[in-house]
Amino acid sequence: MVERVLLKGNIAIAKGAIAAGCRYYFGYPITPQNDIPEYLSSELPKVGGTFIQAESEVASINMVLGASAAGARVMTSSSGPGISLMQEGMSYMAGSELPGLIVNVMRVGPGLGGIAPTQGDYFQATKGGGHGDYFNIVLAPASVQEMYDLAIKAFELSDKYRNPAMILCDAILGQMKEPVALEEAEEVTLEAKPWALDGSKGRKPQFLKTLYLSDGEQEAHNLELKEKYDRIREEEALFEGKGLGDCEIVVVAFGTVSRIVKTAIQMARKEGIKIGMIRPITLFPFPASIIRETAKKIPRIMVVEMNTGQMLEDVKLSIENGVKLGFYGRPGGGIPTPEEILKEIKVMLDEEGF
Repeated sequence: MVERVLLKGNIAIAKGAIAAGCRYYFGYPITPQNDIPEYLSSELPKVGGTFIQAESEVASINMVLGASAAGARVMTSSSGPGISLMQEGMSYMAGSELPGLIVNVMRVGPGLGGIAPTQGDYFQATKGGGHGDYFNIVLAPASVQEMYDLAIKAFELSDKYRNPAMILCDAILGQMKEPVALEEAEEVTLEAKPWALDGSKGRKPQFLKTLYLSDGEQEAHNLELKEKYDRIREEEALFEGKGLGDCEIVVVAFGTVSRIVKTAIQMARKEGIKIGMIRPITLFPFPASIIRETAKKIPRIMVVEMNTGQMLEDVKLSIENGVKLGFYGRPGGGIPTPEEILKEIKVMLDEEGF
């Protein structure tokens, strides 16, 4: 049975985490994501879970690491400055091949910034962020329904690949309310984790570590991690395509901005301007293949973001020479309007004589 409930985005993530079998949360408050720990502080104990407000974000991520090493489904959440403090722990989790969910409801930066909408943490999320040669799995919802659904998906991918996963969203998605379809709650049965540190129980002790000192051992480990990241790129890239069959220009946008782009597309098509859109749902792995193949047929791409051009760099790496590439960004908490986006697209088309 499916129940539709009006939910705030942050609450949808929390409900999705519980539905996925998450029973441990460790975190420290920071706006605009405080609804997540507030909700889980009351709801996790009801399902036999544990909530701890740690003394800092550094403590939070290391508690996540410990619970994950013991085999638990575990999460934390924060915003820009707090996520920065967690970067060392994320690197240790990636190096130890430990799953876990980190939610970043972005705030404007750099520095302390503010809680206005932004997409300024794209680099931090998709390029590892911490030290070493690693990647997080990163999912970018564009609706409150996806806040719920992708929380579940993030845990599944994180466990499947033994790798930290992150949900990257902005304050609009965190605070807005929309109807969400919730599946009837069922008992979650998680697969056994033979690598977990849950006591030897008659077997030889095993280790989870990031320190490899023998000749060539660290390189061999890093190459194994690379093979995993390549597998993730090959098998797990997700995107939404809209109007790609007959368009003359393609807009690439993620998260909240993609919703605004859809309105711009509707406005443009009423004027006879055919615009399509590619929305990356996974930011790592980035859906480079669909962008590359689409650009071969429609060699005009406009990237729209609420930053100064971070995803733009991944789009550039996805296309070949000869593709006309435009960009429109609002980096300071300002939200691009459909009219502004359409104006930028018209300028780009006029430059080419359309």
